[in-house]
Amino acid sequence: MHLSWPGGPLHGTAQLPASKSEANRALILQALAGGGTLSNLSDAHDTQLMGRLLAAAPGTAVLDAEDAGTVMRFLTAYLAVTGWRGRLTGTARMQERPIGVLVEALRQAGASITYLSNEGFPPLELAGRESKAATAGPTALAVRGDISSQYISALLMVGPRLPGGLRLRLTGHIGSRPYINMTVALMQLFGANCSAEGDTLRVSPRPYQPTDYVVESDWSAASYWYSLVALGPADSEITLPGLRRESLQGDQAIAGIMAHFGVETTFLPAGVHLRQQPFARQAEVLTLDFTDCPDLAQTVAVVAAALAIPVDMTGLESLRIKETDRIAALQTELAKFGGDLREVGEGRFRAESTGFLVAGQSVATYHDHRMAMAFAPLALHGPLTVESPIVVKKSYPQFWKELAKSGFVISEAD
Repeated sequence: MHLSWPGGPLHGTAQLPASKSEANRALILQALAGGGTLSNLSDAHDTQLMGRLLAAAPGTAVLDAEDAGTVMRFLTAYLAVTGWRGRLTGTARMQERPIGVLVEALRQAGASITYLSNEGFPPLELAGRESKAATAGPTALAVRGDISSQYISALLMVGPRLPGGLRLRLTGHIGSRPYINMTVALMQLFGANCSAEGDTLRVSPRPYQPTDYVVESDWSAASYWYSLVALGPADSEITLPGLRRESLQGDQAIAGIMAHFGVETTFLPAGVHLRQQPFARQAEVLTLDFTDCPDLAQTVAVVAAALAIPVDMTGLESLRIKETDRIAALQTELAKFGGDLREVGEGRFRAESTGFLVAGQSVATYHDHRMAMAFAPLALHGPLTVESPIVVKKSYPQFWKELAKSGFVISEAD
């Protein structure tokens, strides 16, 4: 897909998808509660896939989570505690993404799960679980806190279904805390008795209650519009409906991060308004920690390189096991424009450039929706081509349509 910008400031209103993180948790909780109405569900592929698989599970022996990590992990826990028997699989890339920590924890909770190919990876064979008397007390599990928060959220959400509830202790450094907090908050909205005390999370066996819930718009998707305002001509601005000041989403951190790149956020009664403003560039390298918001890393790396603002980025460990190795993908694609992402210390990467130029390059997307959307805003600085643009369907199917509505010239590549 060819992208270019005709000139002048960016203006208008952009529609965001609903939060995929909230929606996929809410769908699992709705299924466990046995009812309730969910409003503003995302049209993102992952959310639609989650809904279809939950509906199909009772009469289906094979479920395919495709390339959706959240779907694979949440469904593994949900199916294990509901006694489902069958095979849970995914794409070739999904079968390279580890799930051993979650499976081992579920086995300790009585689930019968077998690896069908490589130890520690999908596909999985599930064969119900052993019953345990409630008088035995809560299931006590310990998992590393620096693993994907999706494992932790998956275990928490099924906690009320375990006969004595769940006591989950997180060991070591705890990453992606906002996603864990989101899970706890949504569980409580659905009637669970769930609490967090330091590194220990406790869930009582009290059942969920059917609950109506309106899903917030997606702050991860909003990050691309922050990027567009930051990279746009002077006086660029955009309004994003459906975002909340009091958000459950950790990726709301983008508002504070992008203030360093000249984007001012104003909260409105029903959304936010973004406006580009002059800003003083720091003399020293900016340091940002993405431990709690790894999905923002690609967006920020591209903006930093394009604006020649050196940024040291930490907390990127989980990027290696996403839809692709996102660190390697960023390094390869930024280099095409004169940008650089290199390791400058243990766990520390510097994004920068000495002569960034956009002049018709083609960006590979590696089957990764966030690669496509993180690089697309560079079209404000010159024409470029995005390969396999359909990847955005995973989280923001209307992204290209919204770009066209805001003034971008978009055409399909030959």
